[in-house]
Parts: sequence; structure tokens; C-alpha cells
Amino acid sequence: MTKAQTKAVTSPAPSVRDMANAIRALAMDAVQAANSGHPGMPMGMADVATVLFTEALKFDPAVPGWANRDRFVLSAGHGSMLLYALLHLTGYPGMTIEELKNFRQFGSKTAGHPEYGHAPGIETTTGPLGQGLANAVGIALSERLLAARVGNDLIDYHTYVIAGDGCLMEGISQEAISLAGHLKLGKLIVLWDDNSISIDGATSLAVSDNELERFAASGWNTARVDGHDPAAIAAAIKAAKGDSSRPWLIACKTVIGYGAPNKAGKSSAHGEPLGGEEIKATRERLDWPYQPFDVPDHILSAWRAVGSRGAKTYADWAKRLSGANAEAKALISGRKLETALASAIAAAKTAFAADATKRATRVWSQLTLEHLVPALPELVGGSADLTGSNLTKTKAQVSITPENFAGNYVHYGVREHGMAAAMNGIALSGSFIPYGGTFLVFTDYCRPSIRLSALMEQRVVYVMTHDSIGLGEDGPTHQPVEHLSALRAIPNLNVFRPADAIETAECWELAIAAKKTPSILALSRQAVPNLRSDGPENQSAKGAYVVKASEGARDVTLIATGSEVGVAIEAAAALAKNGVSAAVVSMPSFELFRAQSESYRNSVLGDVPRVAIEAGVAQSWYEWLRPSDKFVGMPGFGASAPAAKLFQHFGITAAHVADVAQALAKKAN
Repeated sequence: MTKAQTKAVTSPAPSVRDMANAIRALAMDAVQAANSGHPGMPMGMADVATVLFTEALKFDPAVPGWANRDRFVLSAGHGSMLLYALLHLTGYPGMTIEELKNFRQFGSKTAGHPEYGHAPGIETTTGPLGQGLANAVGIALSERLLAARVGNDLIDYHTYVIAGDGCLMEGISQEAISLAGHLKLGKLIVLWDDNSISIDGATSLAVSDNELERFAASGWNTARVDGHDPAAIAAAIKAAKGDSSRPWLIACKTVIGYGAPNKAGKSSAHGEPLGGEEIKATRERLDWPYQPFDVPDHILSAWRAVGSRGAKTYADWAKRLSGANAEAKALISGRKLETALASAIAAAKTAFAADATKRATRVWSQLTLEHLVPALPELVGGSADLTGSNLTKTKAQVSITPENFAGNYVHYGVREHGMAAAMNGIALSGSFIPYGGTFLVFTDYCRPSIRLSALMEQRVVYVMTHDSIGLGEDGPTHQPVEHLSALRAIPNLNVFRPADAIETAECWELAIAAKKTPSILALSRQAVPNLRSDGPENQSAKGAYVVKASEGARDVTLIATGSEVGVAIEAAAALAKNGVSAAVVSMPSFELFRAQSESYRNSVLGDVPRVAIEAGVAQSWYEWLRPSDKFVGMPGFGASAPAAKLFQHFGITAAHVADVAQALAKKAN
């Protein structure tokens, strides 16, 4: 028998404190090795996390994607070593001790903040405070939606969140807790690390809210415990699991940097290494006489036993799933949508091609959804209190309420940021495709969540209507001018601005088919003409294409998006009367056009002068315009007036475009 085996046999069964100290040691060692990071929160919340994982959490590291697992969301993502230590100790694949030693280093699974997809067990990307809490609302909502469809025998899990003081200070937290309380998401349990310390010092420098009363006012159950008393923590979690009538906040009073003799309870423990001498003293204080990154066998074995505990629970669930009907299996696993999606879009395009009525693209979007929603039960729609303006609800949809989770439409209220973050949570849960609407200008209110959709490669569809000065009288506060360019700057985000009915249907198809990319659908308030009625090919998939060829040799190329494609076609007709041959290019997606071959891009744009037309600012257009080319669009903010007057005032008209194009063509010749 080896020395290590002898030690494992002779050592007593470790206590909760012993197991928690393994987390504390790994956290302070990893931060010290990286010379950066946040040791204080993992050390302070180690007792809470240990009780949660050993006594409450349902999981199986061998099957980390198990659909009925409990979800653990570390909203206070700066304390990432808490999560990484737990994943290593419980035996998640790939989370080796070497990964912990490479904390915050290039290429490691242990990034400074948890990154979804880097390692199994990381349920969502957190770091921007409050995002994880709001994601968890979507995850908890998804659990209720799925259970309503397949039964509690197959889907019945809790979502646990560790949130910090900063998470609760962020404005998104109020949107999230208000929505969760309204929907009575009783399987959502938030464990608040109530340590009263922020980077600047005591939280009393900036906040004096009574958080328990705030959560209670939003319809939550609340409790307060000593975050270093395992029995009290266990009792609180047990009570929360036993009463799922409303979501729970458990305030865990903790000491940041618990165990550090000179830094515990101080802001110096929050976001910097403890230092060699303090770590040495902490080891003595915690009675942890082991070398850095060394977890003794008897403690590691106890943790691994916790990790293996879920295997039987998973096996029993898998047997139940095997006997379920095909519809339930498909919803739980995420079905293949290609056939149903293609059929629904084909039907929509056929109907639209026979319809000569001028309608806003937001209306064409709703008519597209009338085909999609019945064909794709995975679609869960919603709006931030603008359903009648965004036109995101169809005849077939039923509102989700606390009494009816069998519905498929969420009334998010005036909570744009919370809506976007909750949709990320719904998407992460794996069974549903969320879409939600607001005005394009309010992408500013939910941009952090849109960015995280892109970073996490989640299929979330943002239906953003009233996409330009075309919304008219509401004025410049509601008229987006810089937003298209700003959104196009986000990597892995498809920004679609369709020109007519056919393009709107095609862009919806592309958005749903993009499994690892979120999409913006920028849609008009004002009516637009139908410009296409041709065949089954999705021409929008190319990003840009010639929607109207030149008559004879091309003299100038007019490039436009959305409602301005119609303006470009009118301008081309005016130019033809003056002997100038113009080709009109519709460019519904810069991102997809950028992905085409150089030869295709050149064939579309041509080598003649180019005029770009969009009712927004020019910035993102310089990718497609040369120094001698021209842009017709917005020089600044809009104004309050009827749409037609605004387009005339700002020169976004066929006549002005024709004048600019004619001057360019003349100069080129």
C-alpha cells in the first residue's frame, strides 16, 4: 500500500469545512500563480458552495449535458475559481489540476471569468455583473416551459445562482427579479454572497438597500443565514426546495477572503492575490498543511464521491426518457428543424409573392411567423411591452402566465435588458429558440446581453422594429441612426435589414438556421413595396445580390438595405431616363456578404462608382465604399415629423440619390 493510500484509509471522513477549505486553497493558489484574479469571493462562499454541491445539487459530471440536471450559475463571475475548483473536485472531464494551475492563461479552460463552451459544467458566460442572475431567470423559465410539455417526470430541475453585492447593484438585477417574481419561478434559488465588500471598500459607500425587502416586494421568498454555518445553509436550501410557490433569495452573510488572517473582510481580498506571506498564514489558520494545488486523497475522494452520486439518478431518468414519446424526446434533445423550417418559409414566400400590398417589414415579419410558429413548437416569442408595435405575436400563440407555462409567448414588460438576458438563458437550456421584440433604438438598453449572445454562440433572434427615421413623429429619441453600425461591429452577430416581404421571410429562415449565431431583424414601421416574387432560392443568404440589373453596361451601382432599396430602385428608374445605367444591390446582411468569395462580391458591387443608401450613419458602410464613392444617409440625429417629411428633409429620396449617382457617373466618364 502506498503512502497516499495509507493516508486515505487512516484519515477520518472530511467535514464540510475540510471540503470547503479545498476550494479556498485552490482559489488562493491559482490566483497567486496567475498573479491576478479574485480570491475573496471563492474563499467566502466556499462553505455555501460545498453544502450546495454535497447536499442539494443534482448533477452527473459523466453526463454534463444531462437535460434534467440542476443548473448552477455563478453570476458573480469574477469569483470563477470557485466554479473551477468545484468542477475539478467533483470530477468534470477536462478540468484537471493543470487547468487550475493555468488559471487566466492563454488557451486554458480556466479563463478569468467563466466562459460558456470552454469546459463542461460552465452553464453560461458570466462576468458582467447581473447577467448570470438574469440568464438564470431564462433557464428557470425554460424548465417550466419544457415540463409543461413533457411532464415533471422528465423535467424537474432547480436553478441555483450565486450572486454578489455587485450583481444586485446592477440595474438588470431588478428587471430579472421582477420578472421571476411575477412568473413565480419557484425553482429558482439565489444564494446571495452578502459580504458587504466591494472594490472601493465597504458597500455602504454606495448602497444601503434592504435586499430582502426588495426581493420580497418583487414576490420572492427570502431567508437569511450565516454563510459559514453548514447546518443553517443546508436547512435554508432544504426549505427553499420544499416550497416552490415563489423564487427564493437566501442571504448568506459571509466574510470575504475567509481564513486570511490579515485580509479577510477587507476589500484587499477582493481582486488581487493574497501574497505569499498571507497565503502561508492562511494555511495555518485553516489547518491546511498541504503544498499549493495539493488536495489530500481523503478530501479529494470525498469530493469525487459527491460527483459520482448522480450517476444512478441520471440512469433512472434515462430509462424514463427511453419510454417517452417521440415528441417529448425531440423537445428535450432539440430536434432537427431543417425540413419544417424550409417548408414553412416556402409557404410564406409563395403567399407573399402573390400579394402586391405594400406593408411594413414588421408586418411581413408577423405574417412569416404565422407560418413558422405552428411548424416549429420550439419557438418561444415575446416582446418588451411592444407586442402591438413589434408584431411578434401570432394567432397561434398563447401568453405564458404563472398559471400556464404551456403557452409560448412571454410578456417581458418594459425590461429590454432583462428580456435579452433571459432569452440567452432560454437558448442555453437547449430546447427552445427564443425571439423577442423591441424598437431598434433600444438595442442600446440590451446591448450587453446581445453581445453575450454572440460571445456564447447562442441562437437568439432579436426582432427590432421601427428601424429608422421612418418611425416618424416619435422623434430623435426613438429614431435609431447609429445602431445598425454599432450592431454590425459585434463579432458573430448577423444583422439583417430586409427590404420587402420575400427578404423578410428569407432573413427569418437564416436567423433560425444559424445555430451558433444570434440575429438582429431590423424592420420598418413604414410600408414598403414588394420588390421580388421569384423562386425558392434564398438570395438573402448571400448577404447581398443584384435585385435590379442595369440596362446595358453598368454606369453606377446603388447599394441599399431595408426600406431604402425601394428608394434605390426609384432612383435607378430616374437615372435611366437621363441615360445612366444603374444596377441596384440589396444588402440585407453585411456579415453574410463578407463571407462570400471575393469574385462574387466583386461581381455584385462592380467596378463602377458606388452610392450607398441607408437611413443611418455611414460608419459601417466604408467597408464597401471606396474614397471616391458616396453615401446618402443620416448626418446626425433625426427629428420629430411624419416619415415622408423626414426622408425628404434629410435627402434620402430617389431624386437626391439620382443626382448624386449621376454626378459620380459623369465624373467617372
